[in-house]
Amino acid sequence: MSEPVSPAAHRLRHQLPLLIWLVLVWNLLWGTWSWANLIGGVAVALGVTLLLPLPAVVGGSRVRPLPTLRFLGHFVADLARSGALVAWQTIRPSGIDRSAIITVQLRTDSDLLLTILAESLTLVPGSMVIDLDRERRTISLHVLHVRDEADIERQRAAVLAEEDRVVRAFGSPGEVAALDAAEGRTA
Repeated sequence: MSEPVSPAAHRLRHQLPLLIWLVLVWNLLWGTWSWANLIGGVAVALGVTLLLPLPAVVGGSRVRPLPTLRFLGHFVADLARSGALVAWQTIRPSGIDRSAIITVQLRTDSDLLLTILAESLTLVPGSMVIDLDRERRTISLHVLHVRDEADIERQRAAVLAEEDRVVRAFGSPGEVAALDAAEGRTA
């Protein structure tokens, strides 16, 4: 018979990736690998997680390898393409012609997924999230280099495509099913 797992052991198992990450960051900040830095990192990581615990993430999100690779591939391609476009716009004689603020109606309301979406959109040069309304499921962005109304609609479609990739990569089965249902209603 297996013994029941104590709440402390259960919490430690779920906190282990965070602890490892904090120890790694601590050692990278010091710039050298030593036993003192490793032990100090463990002490700091335990202190941070015990004294400043994070709230539990609700929603049962999962990481799916293939959709995550698809998300990362598109993200890296967007970084390269947008970085080159913004660089060109800053050095060309006419500069940046027009920009716009767009609002996009989203299909998910998960805090975790909205955070990943907002970060991935903001990290891409040429776009900046300026508002995120979870209750209304809307996100507003400032985007550079907008030529016409069709370009604005392409930007909105790109945000929805990014949302789709985020939900499929990190969403719970219920969130993926809700996304499929929302796409079925809009298609």
